[in-house]
Amino acid sequence: MPTRAPRLCKCGKTVAIGTRCTCTAAADRDRKARFDKKRPSSSARGYTSKWEAARKDWLGAHPWCKRCGVKADHVDHIEPHRGDMVKFWDKTNWQSLCQYHHNSAKQREERKAKG
Repeated sequence: MPTRAPRLCKCGKTVAIGTRCTCTAAADRDRKARFDKKRPSSSARGYTSKWEAARKDWLGAHPWCKRCGVKADHVDHIEPHRGDMVKFWDKTNWQSLCQYHHNSAKQREERKAKG
C-alpha cells in the first residue's frame, strides 16, 4: 500500500505525514500561553454556577448535536457573545453541539470569520 512522502517543516526538518515537528508544537504552546495570559477567567466571562445550571437544563431539553445528531456535550453560542452578557444569556443564540463540532469545526469557522 503506497504511503505519502514525508514533508519538510519550515525549520528544515523532515516530518512524517500525520505527525508534527517539535518546533511547530513548541510554537503553538507558546502562542496559546500568551493568549491565555491576556484572557479573563471563565467566571469573569460568565461561566459560573448559574451558567452550569442553565447549561444542564438546556442539554436536558436539547440533547443532540445540531450538526451531526450525536449526543451533545456543549451549549454553544451561535454568534459569539464576546463579553456581552445580554447576548450570553439569550437562549435564541444557544445551540447544542458535540465536542468535535464545538471544539474543532466551530472554532475554525469563527477564526475564519474574524479573519
